[in-house]
Amino acid sequence: MALLDTWRKMAYDTKNNDRMKMQQMWNDYFGEEKRIYKELLADPDTVVKGTVKELAEKYGISVMYMTAFLDGINESLKEQNPIEEMEEDTEVNLGFDKELLYKNMVDARADWLYKLPEWEQIFDQEKLEELYKEARAAGTVRHEQPKIYPNDPCPCGSGKKYKKCCGKAV
Repeated sequence: MALLDTWRKMAYDTKNNDRMKMQQMWNDYFGEEKRIYKELLADPDTVVKGTVKELAEKYGISVMYMTAFLDGINESLKEQNPIEEMEEDTEVNLGFDKELLYKNMVDARADWLYKLPEWEQIFDQEKLEELYKEARAAGTVRHEQPKIYPNDPCPCGSGKKYKKCCGKAV
């Protein structure tokens, strides 16, 4: 079984896993994730490479936590890793696109990550606000309703003019 499948079973299988243990595991993971991102953001132009196992050892975490980290960062990488079939000896990289990573953190509502002070060394406050707004706007779905005029047929399907039907209540 690929590492990602094992991780997903461990992290998301609420039927077979104790909820309290899962909650503790997620709390531990988020702490480790924050620590790794702080380190990566301190030197954002250096591309960290190695096998999954080597990176887990480098950051002092389990292979499963490294798998979760790689799953989380994958869409923000300049060159994505083969996470679906990844094993311990698979070569991976952590070369991320800074703007995309920030936006993905905002989109995931991971405020413990996009509010890290290390971002202020990468982007000025104006740029951070711009990226934040772009990320929030990208996740907003707008359903524009066409304007209904008084003499248009009523959208309820009655066959009457809007002003004589549903528009009367307005």
